[in-house]
Amino acid sequence: MVDQNKAFGWAANDESGVLSPFHFSRRENGENDVTVKILFCGVCHSDLHTIKNHWGFSRYPIIPGHEIVGIATKVGKNVTKFKEGDRVGVGVIIGSCQSCESCNQDLENYCPKVVFTYNSRSSDGTSRNQGGYSDVIVVDHRFVLSIPDGLPSDSGAPLLCAGITVYSPMKYYGMTKESGKRLGVNGLGGLGHIAVKIGKAFGLRVTVISRSSEKEREAIDRLGADSFLVTTDSQKMKEAVGTMDFIIDTVSAEHALLPLFSLLKVNGKLVALGLPEKPLDLPIFPLVLGRKMVGGSQIGGMKETQEMLEFCAKHKIVSDIELIKMSDINSAMDRLAKSDVRYRFVIDVANSLLPESSAEILTEQVDHGVSITSRF
Repeated sequence: MVDQNKAFGWAANDESGVLSPFHFSRRENGENDVTVKILFCGVCHSDLHTIKNHWGFSRYPIIPGHEIVGIATKVGKNVTKFKEGDRVGVGVIIGSCQSCESCNQDLENYCPKVVFTYNSRSSDGTSRNQGGYSDVIVVDHRFVLSIPDGLPSDSGAPLLCAGITVYSPMKYYGMTKESGKRLGVNGLGGLGHIAVKIGKAFGLRVTVISRSSEKEREAIDRLGADSFLVTTDSQKMKEAVGTMDFIIDTVSAEHALLPLFSLLKVNGKLVALGLPEKPLDLPIFPLVLGRKMVGGSQIGGMKETQEMLEFCAKHKIVSDIELIKMSDINSAMDRLAKSDVRYRFVIDVANSLLPESSAEILTEQVDHGVSITSRF
C-alpha cells in the first residue's frame, strides 16, 4: 500500500550540518489546514546556525527552511481564505496558542507557545516539524500567507523571513513616521540588502555600514543606498559621529557596538537583528550620556507579514538571489558561512528535489503533512 503521507527532503543528522536525502511523513490535511507543494525555499543564516547546533537547541534529524513559496494543493473544509491552485507562502512560524496577549495583538511570533516551522514540535507535542527543504508541507491556514500578484516566487521567498525581519522594526521603532530620517544598516548581507531597499521605499536616507569598501559600488548603484561608511576608515567614522537617527544591526558575528553608538544622534536607536553565538559587550556610558536606545526585534506577526508582502509587491522589492539546486545545498552552506553570497541562496525545490538522484536515503516516520503527485 502506498503511503499517501510520504514526503521527501534533505536533512541534517548531526552537528556536522551536512544535509542528505531523507524520507519522512507529513500529517494528514486537517479541516483547518492547507497542503502546499513547495516550489522555492530560501536559505536563511538561521538554517546554518540550526543544522550546526550553534545555539545549542537543535534536535536531529532537521530539515531546515522557513522561506517557502508554493502552490496550495489541498485545503481543509474550514478554510475559506485559500483554494487549490493559489500561490502561497509559509514563513518562520506555523502555530501559536491564539489566546495570549501577544496573539490577541497579532504578534503571534512573540507567543510563549509559538511553533516554529522546523526544529520544533507540533502544538499538541505529538510530532516533529520539518521545514521547506522538502517537497510538501501541511500548515494551519492561519499561518499561511498569500503571495501577491507581481511578486516573483523565487526572489520573493526570502521576504518571508529576511523581509519581515527588517520591516517590523522599521514600523515599531518609528522609522517610517517621517521621511528623510537617516538610517544606518550595519552589514550588507541577506538582511542588510533588503533593509536598504525597504528603508529607501519608506523615504529614509540610508547609509550602509561595513568593514570594507568591497560592496560600496553595488550598495549605492544597484541597491540604492545614499552613502557607504567603512568602519575601518577612522577619518570617515569621525566625520559620521552623531549623524544617524537609527541603525539596524544585521551582523550575526561577534562585533563591537561602541563604534555604532557613536554614529547615533541624541535619542538615536540601534536595533539588533543578528544573533551572534556569544553575547556582545554593551557599553552603558554612551547610552546614558546620549539618551540612546538599544532594542531588538524578530520577524513579525501574520498580519504584519502579509502587509509587508503587499508593500514589497507595490514597491517591487525582492531579494537579490542565487538560485541553486537541492544537490548544491552543502556547498551553498559552506559559502554562506563565509558570507560568500549575493545576497540570498534560494533552492529551486520543484525542479531539483529528486529522490531517485541519491544512492543513500535516510528514513524517518513523522506524523506531519501530506505528499502529493500533482505537477505544476
